[in-house]
Amino acid sequence: MRLSKFLAHSGVCSRRGSEKLIKENKVIINNNICNDFSYQVKKNDLVFVDGKKVNYQKEIELYILNKPRGYITSRKDELNRNTVYDLLPQNKKHLISIGRLDYNTEGLLLFTNNGDYARYYELPKNKIKRTYRVKVYGELNDSDIKKIKNGITIRGVKHNVDEIKLIKKLKKNNWFEICLKEGKNREIRKIFESFNIVVNRIIRTNYGEFFLKGLKNGEFRKIKIN
Repeated sequence: MRLSKFLAHSGVCSRRGSEKLIKENKVIINNNICNDFSYQVKKNDLVFVDGKKVNYQKEIELYILNKPRGYITSRKDELNRNTVYDLLPQNKKHLISIGRLDYNTEGLLLFTNNGDYARYYELPKNKIKRTYRVKVYGELNDSDIKKIKNGITIRGVKHNVDEIKLIKKLKKNNWFEICLKEGKNREIRKIFESFNIVVNRIIRTNYGEFFLKGLKNGEFRKIKIN
């Protein structure tokens, strides 16, 4: 198996990330640095990345975390904030997160041991739907909702929303449900803020065919892949 594919299937990182590791001479095979992108990993090869042995994972594993607020989707943080990996069991800290959630965004976050599987769910061209519930202070009228559905440009960047609807109206706040097929950085917050609406809470409830229902805040669980 080609080296970058082997590393991705072993859960080290994505195929692209694997190529970067190879280029930076961080991959050791049989006690020798290997920067040959075309190298075919053999059954008896001993592969190490940053001093850690890499074992090929035959089974694709998938896990779901109900991410609380106040956790960053990263292994390490320069500001020493809590990371989602603090919530994972010790023997699962090698897993790759599928996409990210902002520090204050809650809800469904997927993890896998396979970099190529993660990449498939992240690529915009695959049009994987993400559904969010958003609590805001302020209101959108029908005209505003239509503008959002038609695609709204903010600071030169176009944001395409698959669906948006009001699902609960309160005295001072409102809950909206919004569906995206491409998650740009802070996209939901930017869309509402462009209408001078304050976002108080964002919860991701669905990612593709996977859903959050029944999972407690902070709970981490293995799920079956069809």
